[in-house]
Amino acid sequence: MRKLILLLLIFMGFAYENADITSNKNQVSNTYLERVEPPNWWIDFKDTSLQLLVKENNIGASKPSISYKGVRIEKVHSAKSNNYLFIDLVIDKNTKSGKFDILFSFEDGKTKTHTYELKDRQKSPEKYVGFNSSDAIYLITPDRFSNGIESNDINQNLNEKTINRKDNYARHGGDIKGITNNINYIADLGFTTVWPCPVLTNDMFSGSYHGYAITDFYEVDSRFGTLSEYKELANELDKKGMKLIMDQVANHCGIEHWWMKDFPFEDWVNNQKYYEENKENWNHKTVKVSNHRRTTNQDSYASKSDRNGNNEGWFVDTMPDLNQRNPFMANYIIQNSIWWIETLGLGGIRQDTYPYSDKQFMSNWAGAIMNEYPNFSIVGEEWSYNPLLIGYWQKGAKNKDGYESNLRSTMDFAMQNNIISAFNENETWDTGLVKIYEGLANDFHYVTPKDILIFGDNHDMSRIFTQLKGDIINTKMALSYLLMLPRIPQIYYGTEILMNDFEKPGDHGLIRTDFPGGWNGDIVNAFTGVGLTDAQKDMQLFIKKVLNFRRKSEAIHEGETLHFAPENGTYFLFRSKNDETIVHIINKNDKPISIDLNRFKEVGLQGKTLKNILTDEKILWNKTLELSKKGSIILTTKF
Repeated sequence: MRKLILLLLIFMGFAYENADITSNKNQVSNTYLERVEPPNWWIDFKDTSLQLLVKENNIGASKPSISYKGVRIEKVHSAKSNNYLFIDLVIDKNTKSGKFDILFSFEDGKTKTHTYELKDRQKSPEKYVGFNSSDAIYLITPDRFSNGIESNDINQNLNEKTINRKDNYARHGGDIKGITNNINYIADLGFTTVWPCPVLTNDMFSGSYHGYAITDFYEVDSRFGTLSEYKELANELDKKGMKLIMDQVANHCGIEHWWMKDFPFEDWVNNQKYYEENKENWNHKTVKVSNHRRTTNQDSYASKSDRNGNNEGWFVDTMPDLNQRNPFMANYIIQNSIWWIETLGLGGIRQDTYPYSDKQFMSNWAGAIMNEYPNFSIVGEEWSYNPLLIGYWQKGAKNKDGYESNLRSTMDFAMQNNIISAFNENETWDTGLVKIYEGLANDFHYVTPKDILIFGDNHDMSRIFTQLKGDIINTKMALSYLLMLPRIPQIYYGTEILMNDFEKPGDHGLIRTDFPGGWNGDIVNAFTGVGLTDAQKDMQLFIKKVLNFRRKSEAIHEGETLHFAPENGTYFLFRSKNDETIVHIINKNDKPISIDLNRFKEVGLQGKTLKNILTDEKILWNKTLELSKKGSIILTTKF
């Protein structure tokens, strides 16, 4: 009997050890190491190299080996911590997809194994088409948009364990499924692209809802959902011809990141020595934070001290600054981005805090991605009101220092600021609408203006309705203007229903207010229109009309731009391609005004009939145009 039990135990152990065996004869048992990252890879990349980060107790004392056709170990790197190994692999062009074991042999004769998988790519690199000027982006803070699965709201294994919708800085329960459930709403409004703020694990003790303090770059935060649900979001968007942008962070991580307890190298993060000396009695007031002097990236007179203060200081005291000058960290970040592109079939990346990272690394990072995906798009966040700085980061810029960013798009904070000023200021020679006129005139500085991303607001600044002092007409004019520009437009969730932060302007928690209808029991439901005011319904309809018109207009996507200096409180912008001409008129006059159309003779619209896309009214473009009230008008020759 004892022999029978022993045989059964041996058999059960053998079955468990080989539970993952496939038809690939090279695969053996897997002892499941703590971490091997990237967790899998793909065949047929242009770059045939792959660097694995291996973390396991005392793994540095082992010697790894692989027996799989087409895959070889080129070099093994020891780390300062004996709990890490970095393995350089070469994956030959003719390598087949499949699973294989990495065998780790120790001097005492013991071994550990890890099964690794190389996958077939789901589509060719050329089919990864990024966002462009034909798109309109809907920016979402996932925790505040819709709670699709209530059962994932709390994870007792994570540091922040509560849900409190009354606390603007606590988690509210919104998740990935909540976005997926409402794709039809987003698409019906006319958006073509969705940009959620980060949904990777933020295992912080507080403020984890926003997503920018990542503690695991390969894991979806369980309170947002699962990797399968993230893939489902990407797939459902793709089915509707829409794109998913991933918000990534190369500059920093969260202080609770797993590697902060055991660094592989002494320079894995910036100011690491200081942190290690003080982490037992960590005083947030003395951490070396960034000086935020972003101009040091371009300033030929900048001191080394100031430059390092920007690029090496921590973004905030709970977000350690990653040292991209460490080649292993650099590889880790680049491979992580590519892993997510392949895993989700992304339509673009938005890179957070772009000018805070090592700028040569950022060039290498973007270059590596664009090398593999020539039609892809990346937008970098450069929060500057100076077009010189914004243009510096765009690919092809003729920079004096010879810097090439490899970055297709940057964010147009300068024009955003001009738009707000244009509608808040009274009309004089140098105030009011002249701000957007002269702001657009700066496009001569950009390599490709239509690849710049324009917006009225985002998750880090007051809602546009708040910035425009609660003036609905001004808000409509501002939004319609940015949607007509040679740009890629982004609109923040809730703008379509006049969401605001009047109670405490600029407060991040309030800016990121819950979207009404996203939670069971909400009295107001913006998805269905129940409980919305007439003004909210009107703005929703306005956004829907303009966006759905924009979606089909090649003149807006690719057309020539012509504008005329503001006169008498009005400003005319024209977009033209082939037989389509769009006329966008901004009128700040409260009283009726007659416009002499001879001034616009060069546009060639004399005698033509145009249609107002907002009212369906037909207008003959002849000698004069009567503007009866304040607001924006969008006319088209193609109807």
